[in-house]
Amino acid sequence: MDAIELLIHDHRRFEALYDAYERSRPVATDAEKRALVDRMIQGLTAHAFIEETIFYPAARQAAPQTTDHILESVEEHHVAAWLLAELRDLDPQEEVYDAKVAVLIEQMRHHQEEEEQDWFPQVRAALGTQRLEELGGRMQAARDEAPADPLDVPSARA
Repeated sequence: MDAIELLIHDHRRFEALYDAYERSRPVATDAEKRALVDRMIQGLTAHAFIEETIFYPAARQAAPQTTDHILESVEEHHVAAWLLAELRDLDPQEEVYDAKVAVLIEQMRHHQEEEEQDWFPQVRAALGTQRLEELGGRMQAARDEAPADPLDVPSARA
């Protein structure tokens, strides 16, 4: 799977989690909410890590015209990392829990849409099939190195 396909595949997995949370929220138990959010935390943390450490540097080098988009994406990761850390430590019974999840979902949907529509096509054209496949392999392997703590993703410290 090439790098962009891998990222889009992740986006679809996250969308399924967002939809599951939104559909179940009115009737979900605290444990069910916690389980869905924990999956979001794990998945989004690993996704941000492989984007920031492998994909974004390669994209920026190959398609310098995407630099502003990439910098914005890193800042979106920064905000998401802190929100994920708050959710990790927050009890689902807290009054603000659902609101924080809603903001996370809204932000991530916007982020994913911008990547896919605004600049992935430019990166695909600049990198080409062979380089994207090589990056995809590296990114898949790097998931095992991804931190568990969202605050250990490079953008969280920016």
